[in-house]
Amino acid sequence: MSRPRPRPRGPKQATRLIAFNKPMNVLSQFTDDTHWPGLKRYLDLPGLYPAGRLDRDSEGLLLLTNDGILQARITDPKDKMPKTYYAQVEGTVTPEALATLRGGMELNDGRTRPAEAEEVPEPDWLWPRDPPVRFRKSVPEAWLRLTITEGRNRQVRRMCAHVGLPVLRLVRWSVGPHTVADLAPGDWRDLPL
Repeated sequence: MSRPRPRPRGPKQATRLIAFNKPMNVLSQFTDDTHWPGLKRYLDLPGLYPAGRLDRDSEGLLLLTNDGILQARITDPKDKMPKTYYAQVEGTVTPEALATLRGGMELNDGRTRPAEAEEVPEPDWLWPRDPPVRFRKSVPEAWLRLTITEGRNRQVRRMCAHVGLPVLRLVRWSVGPHTVADLAPGDWRDLPL
């Protein structure tokens, strides 16, 4: 009795890594929900999946890939891939707040790893936000650049709130060596592997 021949498989798809500038109020999933649009409105790229997530109310770099191993390497906290964010915060940044951010802090899901944190001017490469951040003349605002090596749920927002600096706007600039430079909100590009 002869064995059945294995069915031929199609050619293996080449690994792709995509940088997408996720706009404000877009979900990090392809399907819409009842309130917010998903990625499918911007990307018609079957077989790609987000490598990590970016909250609906955050903007900036979202990586997508068709390679599960690469996706795991990007998202696994053990690999400590740095992620850099620019946060517009409400309040005055103090040396004590920066020291706490840099040293790590206890959140409700455990202690954070130390972060790189510094006060910076508003980035000159930044696009206008839609809708704009509400301006209040009586409340000071500042910008922070934060680099973390974890990716807990709403981590940067929670860290900033912990030191008394609520986040008004959060933009992810980079993941590892990849940045959102020269990408308008809603645009994407292939990245070298």
